[in-house]
Amino acid sequence: MVDPVREQLLASHEEFRRLAQEHTQHCQRLHSLIEKRYLTEDEKLEEVRIKKVKLRLKDQMQMIEQEYLRSHVQVA
Repeated sequence: MVDPVREQLLASHEEFRRLAQEHTQHCQRLHSLIEKRYLTEDEKLEEVRIKKVKLRLKDQMQMIEQEYLRSHVQVA
């Protein structure tokens, strides 16, 4: 199930879309590293770096989502 807020942001918010694309690229690279039986030391370092970058991107995306919700929720 796709989150309607995320869908709206992907369609209308350039920064959110860029962050999501970057996150997806890092997910794909991480997946290719995880599939390997053995990692070199450089690949192990890359894996850690990618995980940190993915978390940072996810945090930035969540901040944008929260701002969007705050600005679009009507006070009852």
